[in-house]
Amino acid sequence: MENGTRSELLTRLAEVVGSVANAHPTRVAVDGPPAVGKTTLADELAVVLREQGRDVIRATIEDFLTPRSQRYRRGEDSAEGCYHDSFDFDALHGVLLDPLGPGGDRRFQQAVYDRDTDTPRSEPIRSAPADAVLLFDGVFLMRPELIERWDLRIFVSAPFENTLARARTRDQTSSRSAAEVERRYRSRYMPSQQFYFDTVRPTDHADIVVHNDDPHRPAWEAQPR
Repeated sequence: MENGTRSELLTRLAEVVGSVANAHPTRVAVDGPPAVGKTTLADELAVVLREQGRDVIRATIEDFLTPRSQRYRRGEDSAEGCYHDSFDFDALHGVLLDPLGPGGDRRFQQAVYDRDTDTPRSEPIRSAPADAVLLFDGVFLMRPELIERWDLRIFVSAPFENTLARARTRDQTSSRSAAEVERRYRSRYMPSQQFYFDTVRPTDHADIVVHNDDPHRPAWEAQPR
């Protein structure tokens, strides 16, 4: 286990990304529960890698959601639905992960769905250089449908009390109270994460686990594979 500043963590992660030797873009998963800080970490790591001259593709599982009618077919509070019905893996493989992987043509799209309008999203097709880095954040990224697509796997963790407190602040709006945010997390998101931990054991598959209890003073550990 290593401890340090945020800057030291980002430097270490950039070194690990740089150590991956591929003939195709390096596909990096940044996994973790809701509100744990994985999107922020991926964004910050992207800045560091770009400063080093790497071509970075930033993408998120949120742009590969299924339509609301499918996502909530078991009910908006269903933890089972959260895990099983939320994501379009065929599209994710077809337009992003496989084109950037071994034997892919490196012609990709970063998104297929617009959550705000609940409609398909038409992204331009781009071409990635062979030494590009895909930083992809989201939940459930170590599940069987995705696990073999990653060249590097990062899991971000924090105690439930920390992530729930962050969610109450982040997701509260004029029409959604902190109490409603907490109720939703307890009924849908946290039980689905518990199922994920019990059945997939994501930290067992991670190359690096980042303990993000205090984002300013994180700890991290490399995992043997």
